[in-house]
Amino acid sequence: MSEIVDLGAYGTDFTRDPYPYYAKLRAQGPVHRARIPEVQDMWLVVGYEAVRSALTDPRLTKDLRNSGLYDAGAGDSPLFTHMLDSDPPHHTRLRKLVAREFTSRRVEALRPRVQQITDELLDAMLAAPDGRADLVEALAFPLPMTVICELIGVPDIDREDFRAWSNELVAPTAPEATQAATEAMTAYLVRLIEDKRQEPGEDLLSALIRTSDEDGDQLSRDELVGMAFLLLVAGHETTVSLLANGVRALLSHPDQLAALRADPSLLDNAVEEMLRYDGPVETSTFRFTSEPVEIGGTVIPARQPVLVVLASASRDPERFLAADDFDITREPRGHVAFGHGIHFCLGAPLARLEARIALRALLDRCPDLALDSDPDALNWRTGMLIRGPEQLPIRWTEPSA
Repeated sequence: MSEIVDLGAYGTDFTRDPYPYYAKLRAQGPVHRARIPEVQDMWLVVGYEAVRSALTDPRLTKDLRNSGLYDAGAGDSPLFTHMLDSDPPHHTRLRKLVAREFTSRRVEALRPRVQQITDELLDAMLAAPDGRADLVEALAFPLPMTVICELIGVPDIDREDFRAWSNELVAPTAPEATQAATEAMTAYLVRLIEDKRQEPGEDLLSALIRTSDEDGDQLSRDELVGMAFLLLVAGHETTVSLLANGVRALLSHPDQLAALRADPSLLDNAVEEMLRYDGPVETSTFRFTSEPVEIGGTVIPARQPVLVVLASASRDPERFLAADDFDITREPRGHVAFGHGIHFCLGAPLARLEARIALRALLDRCPDLALDSDPDALNWRTGMLIRGPEQLPIRWTEPSA
């Protein structure tokens, strides 16, 4: 186990299709020492059972300050004062306060509006005279971005600016660019929260400002900034790639597309298989060992960064039969596309709702839907957090002879 796997050495082929590499690693064992350009010595967890164990082990801390690796001189940003980067009891407190407002009832109430936004976006897309579009630009990005902005109460945000900030923070390109995006995003959210304090509405952010538990505990300003950041970024990034990856999988497997068209009742199961087969979140964010921890028969020393590979776990043949096959009729329950344990994605119901509505409408209105490029020629987003193509060219009319 002393050999370090250099993921960066695999180049763009790994970014395009990491699954064969994960399969080779799983065959050798569930846990490996590894490096990526940003982190030269870390631990990679790739086996299904090992992943589930790591995601629930309290000795793997999410808060860098509890890891023994924290550099107090590195500076803090309120953007990262949120529950994804915290541990109990702080995480328990934050999640409880947010869960009081981000309820299943609030999500379900969005259904008519999600349908309306989807229909309007498809109207605009289908007006293209050549019968072609980039699905990411036409539907996969603007749908969840519009929904989460309206839900939180973000008025007329410059979405291209926000998209650039979000992309940089999810897949950093350079320290200077990341710092600039952090500062810009923080300043925007601080102003937004102050505006909501002065003129509250019926939106989620206003509710989070007002909410308190039985003891009167409320979110601080920095916690509100962090929570708004988490909800905005996670609330659209995952659905963008869920839709793009899911449509790509369907169009690359004509038999599965035909099965879904023949039996629309398979839609919910198809969304779960999309999440399992090629989900939008490739890895969790980093965890850190607070003491030596044994996972999958390997002892990881204290004060080590650990990356849990959700995408690999959901392709583990020890858990899923014919795991590399895309099969919308399989029983996909047990996938870890939204995580597992106390950090299970709070926004999973919203992502599922958006995906189901968007996919049904897209397939209903585009009976001849097809990919409009070689799948191997797609450009993929960099980094190991969010997995998805930067564009997904599609067509909905047969090309003329």
